[in-house]
Amino acid sequence: MRFLHTSDWHLGRRFHGEDLIDAQRHVLDHICETVRAEQVDALLVAGDVYDRAIPGLDAVRLFSDALHQLADLDIPTVMISGNHDSAHRLGVGARLLARARVHLRTDPADVDSPVLLEDSDGPVAVYAVPYLEPTLVHTRLGAETASHQAVLTSALDRIRTDLAARPQGTRSVVLAHAFITAGGAPAGETGSERNISVGGVADADAAVFDGIDYTALGHLHRAQRVTDRVHYSGSPLAYSFSEAGHDKSLTLVDLPGSGEPTVTRKGLPPDLRLPLARLSGHLEDLLTDPAQETLVESWLHVTLTDTAHPYEPMARLKRRFPHTLHIEHTPAVVPAQANGSYGERLRGRGDLDITHDFVTAVRGTGPSDEESALLQEAIDESRTGAQEKETV
Repeated sequence: MRFLHTSDWHLGRRFHGEDLIDAQRHVLDHICETVRAEQVDALLVAGDVYDRAIPGLDAVRLFSDALHQLADLDIPTVMISGNHDSAHRLGVGARLLARARVHLRTDPADVDSPVLLEDSDGPVAVYAVPYLEPTLVHTRLGAETASHQAVLTSALDRIRTDLAARPQGTRSVVLAHAFITAGGAPAGETGSERNISVGGVADADAAVFDGIDYTALGHLHRAQRVTDRVHYSGSPLAYSFSEAGHDKSLTLVDLPGSGEPTVTRKGLPPDLRLPLARLSGHLEDLLTDPAQETLVESWLHVTLTDTAHPYEPMARLKRRFPHTLHIEHTPAVVPAQANGSYGERLRGRGDLDITHDFVTAVRGTGPSDEESALLQEAIDESRTGAQEKETV
């Protein structure tokens, strides 16, 4: 059976103020064209359909158009909610859409209720695990603790119980939206995904999917292999300058009657990629160097290396490069009193580290263990608050 695995559409997202709706529309058209050209048997969409819980009208219209296209493909589509989605809003009309073979799965209670498919090699059970916010679902799933590892373990235990009751030889596919590691080794993050850490722990081990023939993951925006049977498709568009070097693709999965799946990355055509580029140097050099003329129409991330902060750098850059979207000032020679740029001081640091630095800067001493626990609790509550409101 042949699947097309995609995820992280983030419909409605803007790129440093630039509207991406048209680019996203072309990508969705390409997904449907690929389904037809590759004779795909089912489409898998592993979460983050929208970019935010309450999407804008343009994003809702685009998703509505996409649903019509998916229904016209005349193959099953299995789609889950991600951490950016409102599960309740995305799931509206799910039972009606299922009649058109578009299976929207957003309720954790349905993780062990598969979409059943069949080919000449026999049945395939496709289980859909929407993003599981540990603090909100661990009780419902009977998880031992409110952690990503615990809730995914409980969900997969339910799935294996259901799978064991199916006819012998039934193949299994799981969709999930999570940060998964292989034996504790982190997959490559891009800086574009929203932090989903709970108590400082953001990930779960790929071993939770042991026994599943193929796991289609969403959340990380770089297409990557976690294990031979566990893969991220990555996002079809770049959503931050950290993704500028990614080879964006769709993931084609051939699941045989037995044995490991064959996974093929289908690169997106060059005309569907955002024209992202990075520039670095002194402002006057960037404004006058003829070698940079090829970047006049690119969307630019500019790093200025002038010792002093230049006067009105954005306005001056935009006269030559109208699509300059982001500027950083990183002096080649750092003044003695400086301790790196604000961006440098924050890069790669989690919310808890940043709040620790703030407390230390304000009063001269770092937080105690008790204060650190309170800060982590506040960070967790801040992240889950919006999803909890959606649940209520």
